[in-house]
Amino acid sequence: MAPDPKIDLTSAIFLMVLAMIWGSSFFLAAIALREMPPITITLFRVVLALPALALFIWIKGIALPRSLTIWGAYLVMGALNNAIPFSLIFWSQTQITSGMASILNGATGVTGVIVAGLLLGDERLSARKLTGVIIGFFGVALTIGLDALRNFDIRSLAQLAVLLAGLSYSLAGVWAKLRLARQSSEMNALGMLLGSSVLMIPTALWMDGLPSFNLMMSTWSALLALSVLCTSVPSLLYFKILKRAGSGNLMLVTLLIPPVAIGLGITFLGEPLQVAALVGFALIALGLAVVDGRLWELLHSRR
Repeated sequence: MAPDPKIDLTSAIFLMVLAMIWGSSFFLAAIALREMPPITITLFRVVLALPALALFIWIKGIALPRSLTIWGAYLVMGALNNAIPFSLIFWSQTQITSGMASILNGATGVTGVIVAGLLLGDERLSARKLTGVIIGFFGVALTIGLDALRNFDIRSLAQLAVLLAGLSYSLAGVWAKLRLARQSSEMNALGMLLGSSVLMIPTALWMDGLPSFNLMMSTWSALLALSVLCTSVPSLLYFKILKRAGSGNLMLVTLLIPPVAIGLGITFLGEPLQVAALVGFALIALGLAVVDGRLWELLHSRR
C-alpha cells in the first residue's frame, strides 16, 4: 500500500502563498457584492481570469489536449472547484461576514480528509484522522451555533452553503487526482477555468440577467483582483500542490485562510470579531492538526 503523501518545504511555501491570496478573496468579494449579485461575480471571476492564464499557456508553448474525455473532465472540474463553491460562498456573504465565511470554509480541510480517505487508496482514513475529523466537526457546530442549527434561519442556511462549498472543493481535489494527474498543472488550470466559464455564462444570464458594466472603480478593482490575483495565479499553485502533497493535504490550506480574511474584514470592513466563531475555528484547527499527525509525531519523539 502506498504511503500517505507528505508536505515538503516547497509545498508548504505554496500553501502559505495560496492561503494569503485566497484569504483576500473574501474581502474582495464583500466589496464587489455592494454592486453585483453573487452569481454574476462568479461569472466575472472566472471569465476575467482566462486571458492572463491563456497568455501564460501560449508563452510557454503548452499544447491544448485533443481528447474530448479530458475536456469533459475539465468541465466537471470547473463545476466542482469554481462554479459551485464560488457561487455558494458569494451568496453566503450576503448574509454573513467574510470572516465567518472564511472560518466555515476551514472545515474544507475536514471534509477533504474524509472524501480523500474514502475515494483515494493512497490517502487512507485512519483512526487518527477520524479523531481529528470528529474534533473538527465540533468546531463547525460551535461556529454555526446550536441555536442556528435548531432554527435553520437564513443566516444558518448561508453558513451551510459555505460547508457545501467546502464539500465541492473536496470532491474537486479527488476528481483532479483521479482524472487529470497526467496533464500539466498549467493546462489543468486553464481547462478548469474554461469549463467553469462555459457553465457560468448561461447560469448567470438566466439567474441575474445581463450584467451591468456601469460600476464604481472600487468594484472593478475588486473584480480584477479577484480574477487575476485570486483565481489565475492560485489555479496554477493548486495543481502543483495537488501533485506534490495530495488531495487531503491540499485542503489544509483552508486552515491558513481565516486569519487573513478576518484581519482584512475587521480592518477595512468594520466586521465584528466573534469569540464563539474563533473558538470554533480553534477546534477546527486542532482537528486538522490531529489529522495531519506531524505535531503529534514531533511531541512523541521529543518525549
